[in-house]
Amino acid sequence: MTQDLRSPSFFQTLVGIGVLVLALGLAGGAVNIPSAAGYAGVGPNFLPWLVSVALLLCGAFMVYEARSGGFRHMEEATGSDQPYWPGFVWMSAGLLANAALITTLGFVLSCTLTFVLAARGLRNAQGQSDRSLKPWLTDSVTGLLIATPVYWMFTQFLAINLPGLTQSGWL
Repeated sequence: MTQDLRSPSFFQTLVGIGVLVLALGLAGGAVNIPSAAGYAGVGPNFLPWLVSVALLLCGAFMVYEARSGGFRHMEEATGSDQPYWPGFVWMSAGLLANAALITTLGFVLSCTLTFVLAARGLRNAQGQSDRSLKPWLTDSVTGLLIATPVYWMFTQFLAINLPGLTQSGWL
């Protein structure tokens, strides 16, 4: 039986295989990380192994679902058939700004900026191009509320040094 290369289940199978390849790549990288137990009793390779096993299970399930009839209860796609390039530019600018400014502004502020720019791109893609100050402020506060605990968790619990704006470790 030949598979139609344009059928949804063919592309769904490819996505599942891609997740399996990603899981194997992550597991291959985890092999090279030392396994000596740290402060919490687990080594630095614990999280990569955990994520690779989870991805392996998800990828295998995705391939199984795709090969046994496809994803059965998917909602119909909404939106335009054409990509929304201005939104892509906003999101790309956010990622590039983060990469360029993380050592200058610190983790928290650069991630907040990334969130603000990505949210702007997504809002514009949905036709919500409000030009007032309110969405910018809301996104800035939301970005800070997300980035600050992430920074604190990484630096305090995982002892991973992230770039900060000050020596205090909070910005």
